[in-house]
Amino acid sequence: MIKISDLAPQFSLPSSEGSTISLANLKGKNVVLYFYPKDDTPGCTIEAQDFNNQLNQFGKLDCIVLGISKDNFNSHCKFVDKYALKFLLLSDENTEVCQKYQVLVEKSMFGKKYLGIDRSTFLIDKMGKIVKFWRSVKVNGHVDEVLAEVAKLS
Repeated sequence: MIKISDLAPQFSLPSSEGSTISLANLKGKNVVLYFYPKDDTPGCTIEAQDFNNQLNQFGKLDCIVLGISKDNFNSHCKFVDKYALKFLLLSDENTEVCQKYQVLVEKSMFGKKYLGIDRSTFLIDKMGKIVKFWRSVKVNGHVDEVLAEVAKLS
């Protein structure tokens, strides 16, 4: 299990702007890494908009925000364009990173079971260590709570 003060699991993933983002290249910055189930669904849209609305505040705290889901590049691009998101979304289509961060859980829809992403957020400090994480996130008020934790790192 992932624990506070563990080094964050490394990854390199394609982003919504076409570049590859590697956690190793973000050392020296605080990173909010949030996992969400699906682009353009109600809860995921609210969460993305909440992060987007607070992006300047995160930036002032030398923190970048990255969203990760299993959606592909095209889906991410449409989502970013539709809601004018100013941060990157990363595609984890093969769920490798989701597995590293232990965010895949069994879900059920219409009686059919499947593996889906448990809405989760990880705060990674400038040294690459996990300083806080939230699992089974409830969207309302979450971004403010994350921002308050980032502020403690300054």
